[in-house]
Amino acid sequence: MKEAELQRDLGGGVVMCTACARRCRLNDGQVGFCGVRANFGGKLFLVVYGKLSAIAVDPIEKKPLFHFNPGSSVLSMSTYGCSWACQFCQNFDISQRRLWEGFEVTPELIIELAESYGAQGLTYTYNEPSVFAEFAHDVGLLARKRGLFNTFVTNGFLTDEAVDYLSRFLDAATVDIKGNANREFLRKYSMVPDPEPIFQSIKEMRDKGIHVEITDLVVPEIGDKLEDAEKMLKRIMDYLGPDVSIHFLRFHPDYKLSNLPPTPVKTLEKHAELARRMGFRYVYLGNVPGHKLENTYCPNCGNVVIRRNGFQILEVNLTEDNRCRFCGAKIAIDGKVWPTWREDRFAYVPIHLFTKYTKVTKSDVEAVKGRLKGVH
Repeated sequence: MKEAELQRDLGGGVVMCTACARRCRLNDGQVGFCGVRANFGGKLFLVVYGKLSAIAVDPIEKKPLFHFNPGSSVLSMSTYGCSWACQFCQNFDISQRRLWEGFEVTPELIIELAESYGAQGLTYTYNEPSVFAEFAHDVGLLARKRGLFNTFVTNGFLTDEAVDYLSRFLDAATVDIKGNANREFLRKYSMVPDPEPIFQSIKEMRDKGIHVEITDLVVPEIGDKLEDAEKMLKRIMDYLGPDVSIHFLRFHPDYKLSNLPPTPVKTLEKHAELARRMGFRYVYLGNVPGHKLENTYCPNCGNVVIRRNGFQILEVNLTEDNRCRFCGAKIAIDGKVWPTWREDRFAYVPIHLFTKYTKVTKSDVEAVKGRLKGVH
């Protein structure tokens, strides 16, 4: 456990967590909505600091990040807990389990693993990374010193304080919007009171120089209205402009919404057509392997500059300075295309060989409270 930096003392032993836009106010002994940030003795603690639920090496395109260091591989990691409660979450066994346990690791071990696997960066993902922001921060600063980049896959439900804190190490983020940002959809199926903080976070990340790409999970029957998509896209255009990457993701039945069908591809294509009509230059479909909208097209001449199938890059037609080989137009890519795009970038990390799986016990909590009393 580690005392959280994203907190505000409200007096009388009450603290406010500032990691996400819920801003949970917690009395001594209370735990936040995420299940992993708790008030012990009038101080907020990240209970799962340095405790991993999952770790793997995979392509950056899996995040998906198509316009940030394409072709690179990243060491991806997660803890438990989440600031949302999505009924359709594909990682529900990680995000919706509020467990105080995991594989015990240090930032140094994470960096050592990333370098040993030849990863060019790290991604904090699988569960909402803002809930373990302090651990990501400590890993991320060390990663930067070693020449590795840092990315988030986040719901974007952040505070200004959190974005400022994350900007100290964060290079790029996929902001994963759900159901076209329809307020009623998010309230009913994700327990999110209002989508507005997402858009404010997008604006703040832009202002902090963080590369942002947008995904939108289009959920059939309950979260697929084009009028909602148009409102969402207008906000994104206002904040990020026409060169931001927009990924419309296909929903697959899972968790508590296994009764719904997968999103019809035609529905996704209508969303993509809308985005293109609105002026977005880089529009993609996700979870539809082999679709032509997995490719990156030059907005000037229309030729394929990066051809993909799923998370695999098949062909690159870019110069070293990210220009189209056919017409010379500049393509909106941050970083470079890594030559590792030709390689298999998936790798299993046997974390159990490097450390042990531990649980936070009641005696651990009492020990923390005892130290706090000693300080007072």
